[in-house]
Amino acid sequence: MIDLLNQPSNRPRIDFKIVTGIMGGLIFFLGVALLFPLFIALFYNETSWIAFLYTAVPSMLIGAALFFIFKPKYELRMREAFLIVTLTWFVGSLIGAFPFTISGTLQSYTDAVFEAMSGLSTTGATILGGVTSDGIQNPAIEDIDKSLLFWRSLSHWLGGMGIIVLTLALLPLLGIGGMQLYKAEYSGSTSDKLTPRIQETALLLWSVYVGMTFVQFLLLWVHPSMDWFDAINHAFATLATGGFSTKNGSIASFDSAYIDIIITIFMFLAGINFAMHFRLLSGDVKSFFENREFRFYSLLAILFTILISGGLWLIDNYEFGDALRYGSFQVISILTTTGFGSDDYALWMPFTSFLLFLLFFSGGTAGSTGGGIKMIRILIILKNVGREFKQIIHPQAVIPVRVGNRVIESTILKNILGFFVVYFIVFAIGSIIMSFMGYDFMSAMGASIASLGNIGPGWGEFGPTDEYAGVPYIGKWVLLLLMMIGRLELFTVLVIFTPWFWKN
Repeated sequence: MIDLLNQPSNRPRIDFKIVTGIMGGLIFFLGVALLFPLFIALFYNETSWIAFLYTAVPSMLIGAALFFIFKPKYELRMREAFLIVTLTWFVGSLIGAFPFTISGTLQSYTDAVFEAMSGLSTTGATILGGVTSDGIQNPAIEDIDKSLLFWRSLSHWLGGMGIIVLTLALLPLLGIGGMQLYKAEYSGSTSDKLTPRIQETALLLWSVYVGMTFVQFLLLWVHPSMDWFDAINHAFATLATGGFSTKNGSIASFDSAYIDIIITIFMFLAGINFAMHFRLLSGDVKSFFENREFRFYSLLAILFTILISGGLWLIDNYEFGDALRYGSFQVISILTTTGFGSDDYALWMPFTSFLLFLLFFSGGTAGSTGGGIKMIRILIILKNVGREFKQIIHPQAVIPVRVGNRVIESTILKNILGFFVVYFIVFAIGSIIMSFMGYDFMSAMGASIASLGNIGPGWGEFGPTDEYAGVPYIGKWVLLLLMMIGRLELFTVLVIFTPWFWKN
């Protein structure tokens, strides 16, 4: 039991024993997760089961040992939470990479870490099917073991809702201190707590997540173009807004309007705050449809679907049905940062492709599994712009920024403005580094925003039919760092690199 009252006065600014103990618990659960693809390997009689065994067992043993040796005794504080969350995604990717290398599927450990980080961060960028900068041919997606494909999709699914939220649901020993992890990792606001106890909240969110995944799995499985394996993998990747597919051609490989429609619907649902889903399922229909962020999110989805589908029909000369099918799919795929592809948008005319490019700087709603900037931040910025115009006309008036009936406090507004500034600075730095490595303007920007926004496919040499295998190894570490920074909402990671984090 964690002691919240009798805490020592001489506790260090960062208690590394607590950090190590909780990290041990997280590593243990990651090891448990690695048993599922092991069973898939045994089911399909694949030799890669050994790779998962060699990764899962040490992870569980080391994780359990670290947890019980450094079992948390005191309340978790915010600095420790930031450190744990960042280390979880980084260490989780280092561990999750081992099955790719131990099985001999990938020769480069950097490529394996890139694939693992892309999975856990729900980015969906891949190095499979391409040639590395030193001439190594990576196998195509459809040529690797099904167990490895399952691990890619499962890592999406775990990273989507958050492996830390999962742990909070299963590890009540964290007690009230677990709220610090929830606030550091979960992209929704603390007002989305559905119950007074964080473990109950996490279980409710996961129940909705699991239920929606199961429903989509069944709807995909009934179609003859998908067997149960394809259906479960694509359900995992959709609800996590991840984008890993079991096919080289992504969703386009199935060439089915039915599959496109089902995945489009569930991508849209995955881009909505899961606390709102729970309230809707609990009968609170009014608060769901009156939510301003949901309305803004839906409005953008409808507006861009009309514009892009209209552009495909009138400018790109698609048939009307195909224009609506492919236009709506790609709009929702990019808007929610899923990154699935049903058509090669790199071949679209400038009008439609530029509109789609704008969506790379959006994201789902707060509390969804989507990455990116998030709808609520964009909405508040637009509200602030409107306030500034009113202030010019009425300079003496006190005009607050409102979202619905809620007045946005100045501290929240400053935080959001700061987020935008830092987001575009990080995006610019990533683009500069990629251009320094010899990539053209659109390729450099596309790789940077696709990684930071957790989208996956980008532009130029990193379009929807391309991969990231040829990026120099240093560049891959830069991109996978951008994936982690974007998944953890920038400040959670970046604050660790400031001197103030380590000082009293």
